[in-house]
Amino acid sequence: MKVTGLLRLSPKVVPLLTTALVLVLLLGGASASFDGFASSYVMADLVSENAFLGIAALGMTLVILSGGIDLSVGSMIGFTTILVATLISDGRWSPVAAWIAALGIGTAFGGAMGMLIQVFRLPAFLVTLAGLFFARGMAFAIKKQSVQINHPMYDRLNDITLPIGGGAELSFGALVFLGMFLVTVLIAHFTRFGRNLYATGGSESSAVLMGLPVARTKIGVYTFSGFCASLAGIVMTLYMDSGNPANAMSLELDAIAVVVIGGTLLTGGIGFVPGTLLGVLIYSTIYQITYFANLPASLARISIGVLLMGFIILQRWLSRAR
Repeated sequence: MKVTGLLRLSPKVVPLLTTALVLVLLLGGASASFDGFASSYVMADLVSENAFLGIAALGMTLVILSGGIDLSVGSMIGFTTILVATLISDGRWSPVAAWIAALGIGTAFGGAMGMLIQVFRLPAFLVTLAGLFFARGMAFAIKKQSVQINHPMYDRLNDITLPIGGGAELSFGALVFLGMFLVTVLIAHFTRFGRNLYATGGSESSAVLMGLPVARTKIGVYTFSGFCASLAGIVMTLYMDSGNPANAMSLELDAIAVVVIGGTLLTGGIGFVPGTLLGVLIYSTIYQITYFANLPASLARISIGVLLMGFIILQRWLSRAR
């Protein structure tokens, strides 16, 4: 009876606590099973290897919290990588100018999708699906093959690391991810925009009756998601020293999975940005386990699918319990 009462009082916290428990069990089990897993090198890799996914997932978190979905983020990342690589290598642009252009395009693209969704009352799924095809097509229109980036600034930025002890270091991309994580926490949990976001995702009709700026909020979350996707593309170019129109194929599905595993309800209104960070760590830990166990990567995808289904069932159960 006490457990039932606790869930009724704190249904928002249950998914986050479940995510944290899953991560602890995964890390604890892997550390006990494999020598060297509990090292600082592995901990650094958990963040560094999937920094671009984490950045995209932060934008996706706010979209899902508002009750929407954004299927275009993977294509926008691929578009950004080939755009930036082409501008720097073929156009002789400075990296900073290429990044500003890419961020501007990604932000405007997200804002345009948000306006279409809000002004014309179109389903977010269909609008962002169209955005997926449009951005991927534009990426292949720029170049059909990979473009290498050879620029001194890329070398200098990749030399920027943060030691975390034991000889391990967080990469520059990981630092950008963690910086964006703090910014997103601030936006979602400590601003009026964040409160409007939760109210809109919880019940849009009630938010309208309360006089909250629902339209501005919904357009804002898609604009932010577009910015995050383009920033994730820039981080990917730093990670790979190249751009490719085929990069980040279907990454939007990974981003959605990470957000849901992080405890954010697909129906909107419930979830925490720190949960998404935990979701990224779970995602990375599963891949690290398959690497240490010398298992095929397909097993990691199967494990993530099973875990995702478990969280969807948990969300369904919590929705009925409310």
